[in-house]
Amino acid sequence: MTQGSPASVLWRFSMPMLLSVVFQQLYNIVDSVVAGRFIGEDALAAVGASYPVTMLFMAVATGCNIGCGVIFSQLFGAKELKRLKTAISTSFISVLALAAFLTIVGLAACGPILNALSTPQNIFSDSAVYLNIYILGLLFLFLYNLCNAVFVSFGDSRTPLYFLIGSSVANIIADVVFVVTFKMGVAGVAWATFMCQGAASLLALFAVSKRIKGIKTEPYSRFSSRELARISKIAIPSILQQSFVSVGNLFIQSLVNSFGSAVVAGYSAAVKLNTFALTGFTTLGSSMSSFTAQNIGAGKPQRVKQGFKAGVGMTVGIALVFFGCYFGLSKEMIGIFITTPSGEALEQGVLMLRIISPFYLAVCLKLIADGVLRGAGCMGSFMVATFTDLILRVILAYVFAPSLGALGIWLSWPVGWIIAAILSLTFYLKGGWKTKSMLK
Repeated sequence: MTQGSPASVLWRFSMPMLLSVVFQQLYNIVDSVVAGRFIGEDALAAVGASYPVTMLFMAVATGCNIGCGVIFSQLFGAKELKRLKTAISTSFISVLALAAFLTIVGLAACGPILNALSTPQNIFSDSAVYLNIYILGLLFLFLYNLCNAVFVSFGDSRTPLYFLIGSSVANIIADVVFVVTFKMGVAGVAWATFMCQGAASLLALFAVSKRIKGIKTEPYSRFSSRELARISKIAIPSILQQSFVSVGNLFIQSLVNSFGSAVVAGYSAAVKLNTFALTGFTTLGSSMSSFTAQNIGAGKPQRVKQGFKAGVGMTVGIALVFFGCYFGLSKEMIGIFITTPSGEALEQGVLMLRIISPFYLAVCLKLIADGVLRGAGCMGSFMVATFTDLILRVILAYVFAPSLGALGIWLSWPVGWIIAAILSLTFYLKGGWKTKSMLK
């Protein structure tokens, strides 16, 4: 990514990653669609009620992916291949140990977490079943994300796509077979995801091992505390950023749960669609991080500025497509998840989509600027902007909800996005990222 037109490089690199996101999000979307259409509205609400908790674990895995990927990319860009191998090996040992720890903690805390979120009693049991099975698959989740970080740092965004396409198609088939044919209910949805995600992660691990063996270097250390420290300087803030956002979403979910299962069902459908869009924008931001890291490692900061402009253009174009679908076809979008939704479920889902989708432009600007800051190692500025968004959204949701009801929750999202976007752009324009490098 240090050669050729930055716009062309980003397009070629990002498109497979965007398609990967589409298929990765199919896991969550198909689970909800199958639950809502073949089991019922309460099943959709049950999967949705556990969704913020699953996203907390996903946030830690994504933070590891981002943090490790930035260091891998900088080392790859600087052609320090021996250190690259040591960093990759160190990451696998550390991240998989973290995944095992989180699995134990998650299984022990599943019930108390759902209680703390005020999960409605009529969906509590199904939510607990879905969440426990999901937690059992955390090792696969972390393993796949780390393999993805390796591929992306090498500039290869296509190989992860192939695994996800196969895994997502298999997940759709398994969901329908387990729920419709075997009548396994919400548990069938969860086991389908567990099996397909496990297969994809093991295949990805095999491919990564083969790729690394093909890189000829002197003998390297399997574990290095120094490399772990460098990785942690990026990974820990990234994990905290992703996790704090998910913790904020837990507070939002708890507030939504207080309005009853119909509102939970509408929110579950709308938030899955919103997450689908945001994950696409976040993926482009991650592409910008890899692009920035390689070019900073190679001493070419001017290419980063050109890449920033190209990244903004790409995300805005995609944001306009999502806005058109979510604002103009909001009823049809919510209808994907539920065949006969209650009036309140449909109304709240549509209302949320129509309020937040016009502000996707602000999200795009923020995430591309964040991609530059994170890729260059400017984690302080990156975290300030992100936490401002999170804190404002949570606080305003609780301030607005008593007087405006669920409408107040939906209104809190655009305010946080706009202010955080202003902060991120300000930090980017100051230009301190140009002299950063985590290699030293």
